[in-house]
Amino acid sequence: MLSSQRKVSEIHCQQIDLADDAGLQQRSSFDLMSKEVGGRTNLGFTRFDQKNYLKKRRQNSLVNGEAGYLLQYFQKMSLDSPSFYHAYQMDVEDQITNVFWADARMLFDYGYFGDVVSLDSTYCTNSSYRPLAVFSGFNHHRKAVIFGAALLYDETAESYKWLFETFLEAHKQKMPQTVFTDQDQAMAKALVQVMPGAYHGLCTWHLMQNCIKHLSHLMKGESHFLSDFKKCMYGYDDEKQFEESWRTLLVHYNGDEEPWLRRAYSLKKKWASCYMNKAFTLGMRSTQLSESVNADIKSFMNVDLDIIKFLKRFEDVVEEKRYNELRCEFESRQKIPRLINSYSDILQQMSEIYTPTIFDLFQKEFELFAACSVKSMNIQTSSSEYVIVMARDFGEWKVLFDFDKKLICCSCRKFESFGILCCHCLRVFIHMDVKSVQHMVSNTSAPIWLNDVSMVRL
Repeated sequence: MLSSQRKVSEIHCQQIDLADDAGLQQRSSFDLMSKEVGGRTNLGFTRFDQKNYLKKRRQNSLVNGEAGYLLQYFQKMSLDSPSFYHAYQMDVEDQITNVFWADARMLFDYGYFGDVVSLDSTYCTNSSYRPLAVFSGFNHHRKAVIFGAALLYDETAESYKWLFETFLEAHKQKMPQTVFTDQDQAMAKALVQVMPGAYHGLCTWHLMQNCIKHLSHLMKGESHFLSDFKKCMYGYDDEKQFEESWRTLLVHYNGDEEPWLRRAYSLKKKWASCYMNKAFTLGMRSTQLSESVNADIKSFMNVDLDIIKFLKRFEDVVEEKRYNELRCEFESRQKIPRLINSYSDILQQMSEIYTPTIFDLFQKEFELFAACSVKSMNIQTSSSEYVIVMARDFGEWKVLFDFDKKLICCSCRKFESFGILCCHCLRVFIHMDVKSVQHMVSNTSAPIWLNDVSMVRL
């Protein structure tokens, strides 16, 4: 116990550093080292010494302040990888306000998977309360992939404008086709100014939370308001059906007097399914794509968080996502897809094109085609139009089949928005005895990204 007899050895210093970098609590790492040597009395130092060591190490790292450490971190990353991109904005007092960074892998991933982007900003629960903005999307296994991150000074339109401009500069001015955000008005304003050609979708999860917050008085008792609102959000592919359902909703719950419902209706093209199927979304309807990313990030945010810990934990989150992709890639190369119908030429062909995750989604559509039937058909010289109905469903879908060009498209627009064929088109394939489907994509590792395809080539 004498201070003159206590000393943290070099080996223990390394263990303390590794435990701290891995996010282990000081008490847990101290107990682990104690068990390794047969008890605390054999360790040679106390928990107080461990705490002082970590405190001194952080003080040495932050000798130039958090801004200085951040610039040193960016300099080190740039030396390790010349493709590493970072940018920061200064205020009138030459103080760093907004910071953005993206490593080489993020830039590479965006080139393949950057057609649909989710932007989520969440407050860091530290003393400075600076918003953390994360750009993310889907990879070809439908797993979260990160395209860049930023620490912002505030959530004003000016800060978001700088963020979007910097994001495009980092990614060689490649603009995403669709961007999903929450209902932040400053973010929406900046997005229109910087990316006017991108489709802006609203996060349906945040929309539902705001609905519960503002209209809770309509959900009392045996009210079905929330389920009716969800049906307007997800249940209709036809605009007329949506409008009729919305009018019914307003009449039944006296919604004409609710300002929030009027505002939501004015933004219907950003959240209703019948309008969202006109955009290329890859099935994304929510910024909750970033849920797994944000959950991991938020798990290490606390009042004691400094910039050193934050950057190390953020690196761990990014590395975990990349390891998940590597694991999915390995499994896709080692496992043979299970076909629900081994005699189907179409399933055999798609199993060789799609990744296992996407192929499973396609097989679900293939299963659904058995519930579809041709209600009517209008056969012309060069093309035919089929009306498809489904059992236990009152909807109708129109499928156009072009004989000359050998193209097919459906009114549900699942292929245009999601990237896989719908069960309605597959019903027509079976009817027309089509055996092979050739997707208009190049031979890449991301066959589901069909950017400019409006129809399917046979």
